[in-house]
Amino acid sequence: MVAPPQYQREWPALRQTYPPGSPAPRRTAERTVLPQEALHHQRNRKSSGIAGHNRDWEPVPKSTVATIIRKWKKFGTTKNLPRPGRPAKLSNRGRRALAREVSRNPRVTLTELQRILVEMGEPFRRSTIQAALRQSGLYGRVARRKPLLSKRHITAPLEFA
Repeated sequence: MVAPPQYQREWPALRQTYPPGSPAPRRTAERTVLPQEALHHQRNRKSSGIAGHNRDWEPVPKSTVATIIRKWKKFGTTKNLPRPGRPAKLSNRGRRALAREVSRNPRVTLTELQRILVEMGEPFRRSTIQAALRQSGLYGRVARRKPLLSKRHITAPLEFA
């Protein structure tokens, strides 16, 4: 049994191929929003009628349509809204720059990093810098001293044994 042609189409955003190891983008409610959904709801159509019985667009689950309509009623828009919470003081780009600096010189102190950021025109507290480094997986551990071994140092214990 072959599905009717309107059910054989793919979502345009999901047709792309993605490099191995990278996740495909999340499918959000905004991507499945169709312009007529709100209008159909205004014409007293149920979300089940909007979901699968219209041939103009891809079939959308009834629960998705209901969620979109609820969002449209509450906020007046179906776009993705900003999440709650205080915006980050340091951008992702700045955080990556800090992590790069620390990986180049593991013994750099927070005060020196703070001085570097002031020169760049972005003054931050030491605690902000420390939190950003922790987010990047870098913690306040002292880099281990690695002895400089010559060939003589390596062979001496072997000859002794």
